[in-house]
Amino acid sequence: MENIGALSVLLAFCLAVFSVIAAISGKYARRPYLTVSAERAVYAIWALLTIASAVLIALLMQGDYRIAYVAAHTDKAMPAVYKFTAWWGGQQGSLLFWSWLLSTYSAIAVYTNRRKFREMMPIVVAIMMTTLAFFVGMVAFVASPFQVLMAGRGVIDVGDGNGLSPLLQWWTMAIHPPFLYLGYVGFTVPFAFAMASLITHQPGEGWIHTTRRWAIVTWLFQSTGILLGMGWAYTVLGWGGYWGWDPVENASLMPWITATAFLHSVMMQEKKGMMKVWNMVLVSATFLLSILGTTLTRTGLVASVHAFAQSPVKPYFTTFIVSATVLTAFAIVKNLPYLKSEVKLESVVSRESSFLFNNLILLASCFAILWGTLFPVVMEALTGEKETIDAPYYNRVNVPIALFLIFLTGVGPLIAWRKSSLNSLKRAFLVPALIGLAVSVSLALAGIHEIAPLISFGLCAFVLSTIAGEFWKGSRAIQIKEHLPLPKAAFELTWRNTRRYGGYLVHVGIVLMFIGFTGSAFNQHETRNLGLNESLRFGRYDLKLLSVNDGETPDYQFSHAVIEVSRGGKVIDQLDPEVRVYKNNQEQSSIIGIRRRLNEDLYVNYSGVLPDNTKAIFQIYIFPLVSCIWLGYWVLLFGTIICLIPGKVRLQYARTEVVGIASAPAAIEL
Repeated sequence: MENIGALSVLLAFCLAVFSVIAAISGKYARRPYLTVSAERAVYAIWALLTIASAVLIALLMQGDYRIAYVAAHTDKAMPAVYKFTAWWGGQQGSLLFWSWLLSTYSAIAVYTNRRKFREMMPIVVAIMMTTLAFFVGMVAFVASPFQVLMAGRGVIDVGDGNGLSPLLQWWTMAIHPPFLYLGYVGFTVPFAFAMASLITHQPGEGWIHTTRRWAIVTWLFQSTGILLGMGWAYTVLGWGGYWGWDPVENASLMPWITATAFLHSVMMQEKKGMMKVWNMVLVSATFLLSILGTTLTRTGLVASVHAFAQSPVKPYFTTFIVSATVLTAFAIVKNLPYLKSEVKLESVVSRESSFLFNNLILLASCFAILWGTLFPVVMEALTGEKETIDAPYYNRVNVPIALFLIFLTGVGPLIAWRKSSLNSLKRAFLVPALIGLAVSVSLALAGIHEIAPLISFGLCAFVLSTIAGEFWKGSRAIQIKEHLPLPKAAFELTWRNTRRYGGYLVHVGIVLMFIGFTGSAFNQHETRNLGLNESLRFGRYDLKLLSVNDGETPDYQFSHAVIEVSRGGKVIDQLDPEVRVYKNNQEQSSIIGIRRRLNEDLYVNYSGVLPDNTKAIFQIYIFPLVSCIWLGYWVLLFGTIICLIPGKVRLQYARTEVVGIASAPAAIEL
């Protein structure tokens, strides 16, 4: 069976190379049949990689321990769901999974545009297939998941495997990598359309309208993947946090930042014919940073709990990303005359300038994170010594940037296009500014004296009030004009312009997340030892250790603690933290006891017992407002879905490319 998988991958690689050659030849030699064959090859590649993926999944589920990948990432005691997720749980399988996703995206893109953009579709196909050929080539020749275990000249079956890391045997990690990959891989399509439009000098913004949904959906996948990773770190790793500025965490955040900037500035090109260079740079940066993130994760270039160990793919990935960066920069610079804006910025005090500042700040944040991530790699290459960049660096740099971004989020909806007068600014900002100031002053009087949290909470109140004001004014106008109840008027308002008001809801989600992030300034933490029936006071809570029970399952040994939580003399909860040691690999993992509430989480990590077995060791935390992060994600998800729904009033832009349909089929010259 493994031979079928390996052969399918090899044939897919050959077809990807053929598709690139046929697409370019068909384009420039004016041979339409070559272009058609290149597009049909995309479908065949998807079928072949689907077969290869199905074969690998079958080997994992059956427990075929002749296969090195199966033996390394599964064992007999693993639940079936984690045997399936082992598809992307290791180096070789994740590369196959990446390739399959890209082939799926490519097939959908080719099919949905089979009668449109005929001048640039060959270049789109060539770019997507070049990227796919690289990844499939890695699977076929460098990191195959179908390699068998050999002893001498014979194939051996080791009988059982090492199993998936216990840290990954958690429901969020079962779906975190697929969502993140869907975001990473998905931006290949907008990048391919942008480059093809640039290279072929297409008029208008047709490529933007075609790829807008791609960009929004892949951005949502990236957002979901990042939040799932944060939830996994918070729930499983036991250190009490959700973001540690780990290099691989940074690698997932950077393309999200540039994608966010792209989604904002692309509206300027649609509506005003502005920021064309910005959009080309941003969509390219998002694609390249996605490849960089994959490089950091898969090559062992950086040390991380999320990263794979050193592997033979490192020089290939490095060569690919350097080559892609150089070629992309060359294409943009060479075609700069075709990216001239049709409209100039008229005033610094305008909505156009707010979009520009938004992009500048986002790119500043991305560069700061990129520099902090790559600095240890650069220094080790130059000096031979390992340097580290700690979380305080990222916090010092990104906290002011984040505060300014929150401010711009509130300014954008209120400031006028082209130019704003002083009177209009007063009318728009007076009430929201007073609300934000009142919140900051109230919190200061309540005992909060740290400057950054006060500013953050004030700005969050400012933004929420601006968005609420926009919904109120629009809904009230519809209510008066059409005599509708206010909730129905708000629904009608949103439906008429889903992009605008869905975007406002996305901003509300982001603001809620920032409220949760700001709450971390007031975290509490202690490490305490407790004997049976002993109690301790922590914050507003009294914690009492009721029992510690040891045991084992076929997969792991465990030590389970039971803690009674009281407040004001009344029992309010019971937490059950646990520590596990897995038998196959002696890895340790924790089950955290968490009492989740909207205002704060009580978080207890059990680390085991003292050597004399007299007391148990606990790390105890209180995390104020952390639930706002997860709540904010659901609001963001809801707002993004609304953005994807066609509005009741379809917006038309003058520069939209119109694609004609021939009245009769064109003759093909052979």
